[in-house]
Amino acid sequence: NKRRASGVQCTMDFVEKSIQKVNQLGAGGGGGTDSKYFQTTKKGEIHELREELANPKMEKKKEAVKKVIAAMTVGKDVSMLFTDVVNCIQTVNIELKKLVYLYLINYAKSQPDLAILAVNTFVKDTQDVNPLIRALAVRTMGCIRVDKIVEYLCEPLRKCLKDEDPYVRKTSAVCVAKLYDINGELVEDQGFLDMVYDLLGDSNPMVVSNAVAALAEISETSELGQKVFQINTSTLQKMLAALNECTEWGQVFILDSLALYCPSDGREAESIIERVTPRLQHANSAVVLSAVKVMIKYMDLITSQDTLKALYKKMAPPLVTLLSSEPEIQYVALRNINLIVQKRPTILAHEIKVFFSKYNDPIYVKMEKLEIMIKLASERNVDQVLMELKEYATEVDVEFVRRSVRAIGRCAIKLERAAERCINVLLELIQTKVNYVVQEAVIVIKDIFRKFPNRYESIIGTLCENLDTLDEPEAKGSMIWIIGEYAERIDNADELLESFLESFDDETASVQLQMLTATVKLFLKRPAETQKMVQDVLTLATQDSDNPDLRDRGYIYWRLLSTDPEAAKQVVLAEKPNINDDSFTLDPSVLDELITHLSTLASIYHKPPSTFITGRTRMVPTLGGGAHDDEYEESDANITSDMMDGGMGGAQAAPPAMPAPSAGGLADLLGLDDEIAAPAAGGGGV
Repeated sequence: NKRRASGVQCTMDFVEKSIQKVNQLGAGGGGGTDSKYFQTTKKGEIHELREELANPKMEKKKEAVKKVIAAMTVGKDVSMLFTDVVNCIQTVNIELKKLVYLYLINYAKSQPDLAILAVNTFVKDTQDVNPLIRALAVRTMGCIRVDKIVEYLCEPLRKCLKDEDPYVRKTSAVCVAKLYDINGELVEDQGFLDMVYDLLGDSNPMVVSNAVAALAEISETSELGQKVFQINTSTLQKMLAALNECTEWGQVFILDSLALYCPSDGREAESIIERVTPRLQHANSAVVLSAVKVMIKYMDLITSQDTLKALYKKMAPPLVTLLSSEPEIQYVALRNINLIVQKRPTILAHEIKVFFSKYNDPIYVKMEKLEIMIKLASERNVDQVLMELKEYATEVDVEFVRRSVRAIGRCAIKLERAAERCINVLLELIQTKVNYVVQEAVIVIKDIFRKFPNRYESIIGTLCENLDTLDEPEAKGSMIWIIGEYAERIDNADELLESFLESFDDETASVQLQMLTATVKLFLKRPAETQKMVQDVLTLATQDSDNPDLRDRGYIYWRLLSTDPEAAKQVVLAEKPNINDDSFTLDPSVLDELITHLSTLASIYHKPPSTFITGRTRMVPTLGGGAHDDEYEESDANITSDMMDGGMGGAQAAPPAMPAPSAGGLADLLGLDDEIAAPAAGGGGV
């Protein structure tokens, strides 16, 4: 299914490009739009097309090829016209030649024997006086993925790599990468890698950027790994010189390659950053993020705090500017900023207002802004943040309201001095009597109680007043935990728990487990009044329940209470482990790896590429450390051409099954968020 989906996507991309190309050709020829070629409903037109293709008049022949391309674009099989179309390749008309080449790229794989008929024309075109035709021939030969044609491509490609025209050279550099994907051994044996490497010193910046792009792509799939593309002092200066003059996508390729380079010391890192800094002002967001990636990685080598502060001031405005783009670009920028804030929170420490949600922001943008607000919250700006979160809690989007209420609780856990202010805001929200707001408030207050025990218990009475409104399992479980934990301070704790006991069989397993533990806690604190109640709960848990977890816990409690009540107290009433602030959830080693992949899919998923791309994945060297012995991790599957096959039902979608990462620091990345959130969401423990 994944392969089929990938194939469908490739076909759609090809169709779209074909339509654009045909329209452009028609517009360029002065004939207006070519949409008429896509409106025919005639059947049995193959014979007519064959006759038109054989017409000696150039205009008639061009019209016929356009009809063939249009039919091919909408999905009709016109492969039986292969020979007739190929015969049209012998022409000096560039427009017609482009159309024939487009047809060849599509059908050469299904007609490899016939495709060889066009080889002589390709070779001839690579020697044409017109550089556009020379480049077109090389580009087309690289796109025809047929092994039989590859051997004929070598000599023309060798000449074009040394062509006097920079347009031909830059096209040839990309062709080497395509050829490597088809037959890597041939490229290495023919010395094409060295020729592309020599192009890094080319006088034309576009040739340099295409050479960088080709070498970077080859190094990702080659067994030689980084040996294919090693940046030394000489090539570094040439790349930096080309950076200011090449196109925006050329700049992205060069910056991404610079991010893989490890400067020898802090002085060299500062020098490179100084050359890269002007890219922060670029209009293309990809260039900005790639420049940020280089700067953040090199900052690890800079020891001067004054230099770092100056760089922080330069980096903040471009990142803020990204948030004035379209919502989709905002989302990508926010996911990247989320990582940047975890690595270097000082950069945007004074820009928290930028992340306040607007009324017309899409929900996915609001959620990301909320996460970054929590990460940037400090004692200096917490009052602003709380006012904003309180405002969000009155909005109409239920999920956003829930996340906003939880964010208030996370601020309390993160900032001890602001905890009381957070509690007051939560109490104000409880007074609104909005059901889902009250339930979320109860959940986060339980977490605050765990973080700061014996400090804010005076609000328990207010919580108990809203007991009847709780109907969600997590909220019920949180309230039951609070009652059990502070049973000695709640006069009618037994009555409150009995109200839950009436519907014990209908509750979810998590609520039943909390009910069992809370009842045992209450019994250990007030045994005389609750003996019957604890027996009833233990009976329900051990004899009437089908849940093995509930039965096991019930039997453990029963045996503890019957054999050694003091031991039961030590176990059940033991001090709870403290919960931690979960604002910075990523393991430092994972964060460092993700920083090297800023402005890629990895920075959106917040997962290393190896977790959602099957095949060979290059390990990125970290600054200050030696190169990895194993530069690749290889799975049994082939490299996928479509990274989206990894699956993304949402921003945190789980990827497909894969081999466990070799680095111990990665732990179980797929369960990372759940694992970190577990202490805060857990119950009272056994």
